[in-house]
Amino acid sequence: MNKLSTLIYELKGLRKTYNDQTVLNIGRLQFHRGTVYGIIGPIGSGKSTLMKIMAGIDKVSTGSIKYDDEPFESNWLGKIRPYPEIQLFHLERQLKGGKVSALFNKKPTNEFVLKYFNKGACKTLLEKNMNVISKGEVAYLNMIQAVESDPRVLLIDDYGIFFDKNMEIEFQKKLNRMNKDMGTTIMLSSPDERNLKLIASVLIYLDNGHISKIRSGIGKGINQRKNLSNRPKRQRQKRSYPKQSSSR
Repeated sequence: MNKLSTLIYELKGLRKTYNDQTVLNIGRLQFHRGTVYGIIGPIGSGKSTLMKIMAGIDKVSTGSIKYDDEPFESNWLGKIRPYPEIQLFHLERQLKGGKVSALFNKKPTNEFVLKYFNKGACKTLLEKNMNVISKGEVAYLNMIQAVESDPRVLLIDDYGIFFDKNMEIEFQKKLNRMNKDMGTTIMLSSPDERNLKLIASVLIYLDNGHISKIRSGIGKGINQRKNLSNRPKRQRQKRSYPKQSSSR
């Protein structure tokens, strides 16, 4: 790999089909490390499919995707090997039964509770059962898990759909901190650009599986603030990620 390269993903001739129907068709698209991206498009535009492919959860039908200048590795069954440093969160993802507090195991310290569960309706959320909470509460809990994770690449699908203004500001600050302090590459998808244009430095618009346009956002990722080839290694590393086998 070229150590001076700032690319973290490169897509070429990428096509994804389900039952002979093409849901994603991208000629060429590059993503740079340390950048915050917004992926915008209506329902059915291919946002979630693209996020799954970039997370290594779904395979392309034709074409290629490279992560760190290498294709995703597959095991002998043809399934993509897990990449722990890439994390995908879908904010509408259903949470399994039990108390909300079980989601966070040992994390509900006083500091953690004060940070997320000490205001408004959130005060009683930790003690609720997950099968009775609202869609907005589900999105809030999924978002907490996202910003408390420590991935190299963070993908969040349906970002901001259930956020009120205060929640949007709160999580925007946390995502900016992840990007600035840890160099996390962040990709957020939403059907509405207003949730993304203030935080993302690059906006990618999808329409019927195609890229309709790419625009600059107002946000500035670390790649715009510093020359990545000169910056120090990521700080505050919480875990070391296992190296992928070079065998195909």
